[in-house]
Amino acid sequence: MAKAKRGAPRRGVHRPAWEGHLRLSLVTCPVALYTATERSADVHFHLINPKTNHRIRMQTVDSGTGRAVERSDLVKGFEVAKNKYVLLEKEELDAVKLEATRIIDITEFVDADAIDRIYWDEPYYLAPQGKTGLDAFSVIQAAMKKQAKVAIGSLVLHQRERPCALEPRDGGMLLTTLRTHDEVRSSAGLFDKDLPKPEPGMLQIAEKIIAQQEAKFDPSHFKDRYEDALRALIERKKKGKPVEAEEPEEKDERVVDLMAALKSSLKGGGGTSREKAERFLAARKSGEKSGQKPDKTHKTQKRKSSRKRAA
Repeated sequence: MAKAKRGAPRRGVHRPAWEGHLRLSLVTCPVALYTATERSADVHFHLINPKTNHRIRMQTVDSGTGRAVERSDLVKGFEVAKNKYVLLEKEELDAVKLEATRIIDITEFVDADAIDRIYWDEPYYLAPQGKTGLDAFSVIQAAMKKQAKVAIGSLVLHQRERPCALEPRDGGMLLTTLRTHDEVRSSAGLFDKDLPKPEPGMLQIAEKIIAQQEAKFDPSHFKDRYEDALRALIERKKKGKPVEAEEPEEKDERVVDLMAALKSSLKGGGGTSREKAERFLAARKSGEKSGQKPDKTHKTQKRKSSRKRAA
């Protein structure tokens, strides 16, 4: 099976996460909601008893008696004071469930940049469902695209009423759930320190560094090096190969001359952290292919010479 390219959308069977209708005033059309992201590619672990090689099963235990309790006998409780709870039966919780209206109600239209990015939450694809209502969906989508507006609405998803933003995307729409005001923490007290005014020379160099590293946004460049290292580790263990831990890099505790660091960065001082990581991984792969082990002697000599310079 061919692997999907990193950064490219993963292809697969699309199953709707929600089905209902999109409504703008008196105009409605059937739509379906599909998850736009996934975490299934992540490495997941199970807890294993190494003596038996069996998975561990978690038990629900009473914190007072220490005895195991069946999950079917448990109820939900809200803590009102230390060790004091208001108990809620399933029937009581069901009574306050929001009615799954299956309607996405558009209430207003705003400019996209008017929505603070901290409120954007989970993205979904919104597509027309069936042949009926295609004209209505097309009209709403085309009008939004022409006006360059984002629709604000709400829907009931996973038993919660969520505000959402809808914007034209490809031949359909992108629906993104929005966080409520109560979900966003205030930054008060975090940025109280007055930042010093940058020296003009340093500021000019920093601006040149930014200009040098200007690029077009390309998500295919994004990598999770920890996930890659985990998969490589698992592959080595599967093949019965030994795993050697890398020696941690020594920290340089010397006081940094900010102007010198900026000038060095402007000249290309070793490249970005990502480039260094890429070079390191490429060198390691090359060494593994040739059967050579990393040269620790060279690393030790390099550290000794850096200690002498620091002294």
